[in-house]
Amino acid sequence: MAKNKKKNLILENIQLISAGAKGVAVGKTEEGKTVLVSGAVPGDVVNAKVKKAKSKYYEADVAEILEKSPFRVEPKCIHFGVCGGCKWQNLAYEKQLDFKADEVYNNIKRIGGVDNFETLPILGSDEQYFYRNKMEFSFSNARWLTQDEVDSGADFEDKNALGFHIPGMWSKILDLKECFLQEEPSNSIRLAVKKYAVENGLEFFDVKNQEGFLRTLMMRQNSKGEWMVLFQLYGEEEENRKKLFDFLLAEFPQIKTLLFAINPKPNDSIYDLDVQTYFGEGFLMEEMDGLQFKIGPKSFFQTNYHQALNLYRKTLEFADLKGDEVVYDLYTGTGTIAQYVAKKAKKVIGIESVQEAINAATEHAKLNGLSNAEFYCGDMKDIFTEDFLKNHPKADVLITDPPRDGMHAKVVGQILKLAPEKIVYVSCNSATQARDIALMKDAYTLVKILPVDMFPQTHHVENIALLQKI
Repeated sequence: MAKNKKKNLILENIQLISAGAKGVAVGKTEEGKTVLVSGAVPGDVVNAKVKKAKSKYYEADVAEILEKSPFRVEPKCIHFGVCGGCKWQNLAYEKQLDFKADEVYNNIKRIGGVDNFETLPILGSDEQYFYRNKMEFSFSNARWLTQDEVDSGADFEDKNALGFHIPGMWSKILDLKECFLQEEPSNSIRLAVKKYAVENGLEFFDVKNQEGFLRTLMMRQNSKGEWMVLFQLYGEEEENRKKLFDFLLAEFPQIKTLLFAINPKPNDSIYDLDVQTYFGEGFLMEEMDGLQFKIGPKSFFQTNYHQALNLYRKTLEFADLKGDEVVYDLYTGTGTIAQYVAKKAKKVIGIESVQEAINAATEHAKLNGLSNAEFYCGDMKDIFTEDFLKNHPKADVLITDPPRDGMHAKVVGQILKLAPEKIVYVSCNSATQARDIALMKDAYTLVKILPVDMFPQTHHVENIALLQKI
């Protein structure tokens, strides 16, 4: 049933039966129209307030929960529902895994157009909280006010914030009191920075007017408990900067290296900034199954260390190398998967579009004594060409781990021309992965898939697929 209340369409008594893309709960109206509800979990029965009415579905928010789902749990974080970072904190973890596995399977079957393949049980994360090794926070002199604060009509003097952007509102920052994504001393460092800055009159960034001093704070850790702290500052205030940094180093001996960058740009991107080292070596070292990796402030590295280990081990297992194979690793990044593969392969060729990542991959190969790995930089569709294939040995196995958009059609076409015996496709978006598998299904059989949960309390899921040449 639906009814209008002050021009707002309310859908009544909607039973939510499954999970959809981006963590929404999915139900149907009496007429059979799909309803995508934010802020609910599968199993809830709700009245839903429509935000958008499309021809085939509604997008809605919860207006009232009539019946609570048996899968509901109490969220740990006081910021749940506002922050937007852990949308499934109110859903039991075993059900999170079920819905993630279902999403992957359904995408492969529906979009990929294949249904005769083995689906291995989803690989859950042992750490359901405090699993991230990298977090980024923003400073603001105009913090997000809660609805209660707005309704009170009071004039709040403390407008400073250090936390996350409100979803869909880039200029609004939620002042974080706690976060369950990164282990201590992450919360303690963030809170100490804010307290020191307020007490010492340091200016928080003003997004609207593009002014201030403190802009962003990034914290990174390795598996040995060593920490990197990086500040982006809108402008240089040398005396204030040094006093803040010295305070932090005295309070937190876990900080192995402390860095900063001056950023007067309109955006917070760090990749074109000159990062300066105030303390330490400017990087952390990470070890994974005997391999060493140098992690700098701009390095890409999987944010869930323990699940990354499982992901790489399973990728190597899917490749099932005997030692005499040539392996191509597309979208190699800093060469992490390539390093794993090189231990078991005759030769590994990695391709990546970011020069700094390729430099890191080459450095890591030397660091790990892997003389059989070589790396090339360029846009995948431009470098992975007929000429490239003519000048390099034919691949027996191809591994690909593209960004969320999947592979360019030209890249898929080149893979089909290369015709490796096996393809191991690692993906953070099973929808685009399924699309690419559909393009290859006349030449390759999908043997099996393995969903991997890298990000508990969110709807995100990775998937490893093994394809065999027909």
